[in-house]
Amino acid sequence: MRAVAGRARDTIQAYLGLTKTRIIEQLLVVTVPAMCLAARGIPSVWLIVATLVGGAMAAASAHALNCVVDADIDKVMKRTSRRPLAKGEVPPANALVFGLALGVLSAVWLGLTTNWLAAGLSVAAIAFYVLVYTLLLKRRTSQNIVWGGAAGCMPVVIGWAAVTGTVGWPALVMFGVIFFWTPPHFWALAMRYRDDYAAAGVPMLPVVATPVQVSKRIVAYSWVMALWTLLLLPVTSWIYAAVAVLGGAYFVFKAHRLHAAVAGGQEVSPMKLFHLSNMYLCGLFLAIAVDAAVGLPVLGWPS
Repeated sequence: MRAVAGRARDTIQAYLGLTKTRIIEQLLVVTVPAMCLAARGIPSVWLIVATLVGGAMAAASAHALNCVVDADIDKVMKRTSRRPLAKGEVPPANALVFGLALGVLSAVWLGLTTNWLAAGLSVAAIAFYVLVYTLLLKRRTSQNIVWGGAAGCMPVVIGWAAVTGTVGWPALVMFGVIFFWTPPHFWALAMRYRDDYAAAGVPMLPVVATPVQVSKRIVAYSWVMALWTLLLLPVTSWIYAAVAVLGGAYFVFKAHRLHAAVAGGQEVSPMKLFHLSNMYLCGLFLAIAVDAAVGLPVLGWPS
């Protein structure tokens, strides 16, 4: 019995490994604040839960299908060599069925519990991540994460749609925040694992460009991201404004510090910026949620 239970546990863990649960957590962190901003308060608990469950299944579907396509390079890269398909813990055909089934379930669930616009957007996000990023861009261009990262921006749009049944301009601004955040975030990680990507033949920017060129682009995207966050000021209060301005300034400062160190030939630790980017995004969207929940007067458009 213990042996059977142990095998069942290992199988469950292997399938969970296909879904990349840590990334899902981050995607869901931005969904709830988007829903709060759309509702100008706290939406019903049921709607939040339904949206998070559907969003989690959609993200899990995309990640499982990504693992199927990338199984060959995952075996080569040290960072991904412990993934279930790379280790042979799940048959590829089973992983494919698992990913497709999750995608169908997520769309049906969101359609029935929220609305069909949110469901359609979830299907579009899965398709974009798998077909555009994983199959088309990832192995062909150093701009892979720039355009492919759009799939990771979709949770805020799905959350907004789940509340309103529409896609308002604040949802598109939040989409843009994550879109411009993704390159500095991921390029910092790719700088650390440059040799991994080079061995796998994946042309991430740090593989095909010099460290100085990479750090320059990190600085450029950090500036655009920080400035873009200010577009939400008309629908938020001083709470969000303070976090956006101070947090954005600090992030840009750290990006410049990284670039200066790289340009000066110093030993750098790009993972510090990577970890900071995670905290920054969580803090920014937490500010959006608190701002909406507190209900302070919004700053509005300048007269």
